[in-house]
Amino acid sequence: MKAIIVYSGGLDSTVLLHHLFSGGHELAALSVNYGQRHSRELEYAADNCAKLGIEHRMADLSHLVDLLGGSSLTDPGIDVPEGHYEQDTMKQTVVPNRNMIFLSLAAAWAISKKADCVAYAAHSGDHAIYPDCRDSFTQALDAAIRLADWHEVGLHRPFVGLTKGDIVKRGAELGVDFTQTWSCYQGGKEHCGRCGTCIERREAFYLAQVEDPTAYASEAPSLDTMIANDWRL
Repeated sequence: MKAIIVYSGGLDSTVLLHHLFSGGHELAALSVNYGQRHSRELEYAADNCAKLGIEHRMADLSHLVDLLGGSSLTDPGIDVPEGHYEQDTMKQTVVPNRNMIFLSLAAAWAISKKADCVAYAAHSGDHAIYPDCRDSFTQALDAAIRLADWHEVGLHRPFVGLTKGDIVKRGAELGVDFTQTWSCYQGGKEHCGRCGTCIERREAFYLAQVEDPTAYASEAPSLDTMIANDWRL
């Protein structure tokens, strides 16, 4: 299989990169700079692709950040919410139409490279607060992409039946260096340990029974506290 991976440099997409690479597939990876405050993830994406010898392209859409407003990830005037993803405040992290933009760009590159598919790391824990993570959206977009050119390209979601804990387990099996992945939406020097993606990351390692090597900020609540509070602050 020849695939273009939508690759953020986060935990899920890094495990996907290694998963497909270990399967002997022909890969190229696309990352997108859309003006996100946690742009550190892009550094990890470039480094991980270089280590594996995978072609990596960076699409710079940072000049369009004003069109993607209303999100704490693109507007420095909006605080990144803290807490579990199930909380309603996490809607502040929704970037308008992000997945459609990323997948459309990757599909264009896949068509030009005569690839078979666009792969991305959607999983069963993707959240209802993100409309562009829902199956109905993905199915509609897959159908549209297949009609976009004489060379048919589809969407490939090998992790869609897995939890994030399952993905951590798979990454451990593959020997993924989790310290070379970035999740935190705050984008500081360390993972804050308090935002939705940090809590989800911590929870996944705990449920997978895999040691979490992530360096969290000193003010982050302890793992025992998070567990006792049912992963809520």
